[in-house]
Amino acid sequence: MSNIVLQLSSEVQNQVRSYYASSRVERNAPGVIFAAKLPDTAITIYKSGKVMFQGGGATREAGRWGEAGTTSSQSTSSTNANKSIKTKGDTLPENFAAMSVLGSDETGTGDYFGPVTVAAVYVPKIKIELLYELGVKDSKMLNDQIMLKIAPDIMSVCSHSILTLRNDKYNAIQAKGYSQGKIKAMLHNQALKLVLSKIEPEKPEFILIDQFAERNIYYNHIKNEKEIVRESVLFSTKAEQLHAAVAAASILARYAFLKEMDRLSKTVGMNLQKGASGKVDEMAARIWLEQGEEKLKSISKWHFANTEKARKLVNKKK
Repeated sequence: MSNIVLQLSSEVQNQVRSYYASSRVERNAPGVIFAAKLPDTAITIYKSGKVMFQGGGATREAGRWGEAGTTSSQSTSSTNANKSIKTKGDTLPENFAAMSVLGSDETGTGDYFGPVTVAAVYVPKIKIELLYELGVKDSKMLNDQIMLKIAPDIMSVCSHSILTLRNDKYNAIQAKGYSQGKIKAMLHNQALKLVLSKIEPEKPEFILIDQFAERNIYYNHIKNEKEIVRESVLFSTKAEQLHAAVAAASILARYAFLKEMDRLSKTVGMNLQKGASGKVDEMAARIWLEQGEEKLKSISKWHFANTEKARKLVNKKK
């Protein structure tokens, strides 16, 4: 699928809007001021003046309005693009934010209810600016509703993999003695392998993992895996601030987590509380009393302290 981005003047933008007026569609994604859908091409105008043509007919339609401008080799959304960055983890090369990178991140590990999700996204340098136009940034700066809107756009323009480890499998693996760190490492490795296979023979300049364990510990966790991704791998904390690839992966991981939480909420007839607070203990106790221990176990991370806290609340109410 082709993706072409043009920087157009206000006058030409108005011409684009008039030309595609009959094919206009509603798009609520951040920054979008106009969108149209042809049988083989989607046209999107952003507040910045950039116009994206996406699909089999992208070259044809973009050709009506000018030559495709190459996207900036430096992301304007990163203040660190031109200098060596030292974080907790590896030192990244200069201009790292402008490189072609495969990034991975996870979410759900601190939530009692719901799955652990891991996503990996490959962002070639020519698509970095496009992702920022779509609203991609550190997921901590976005609310859940915005991420639910942005995620389909990310998936449509970038090669990616999303893994959702549901609670039944999570509990079974954890009961065998697997730590959460080992579980996360296995999921990251798998997600990265899947994306690398999708983009072959192309290779990223680097792979960046949002660091949750030291390098030697991470690789020790996955030492028995048949295939281990090692080439050009970097680790860094706060990696979603360092490259669009990890920011996009963070959003997709959250998207998958929210989708599974919605599914689980429907199975119990209530909106499940995120996190692991006292409110979670109370909700867990309610589900235990009304629907049984097995039901609660099927939607939770059973080894969390919340289980024992809920058990005590249940015993008090019996």
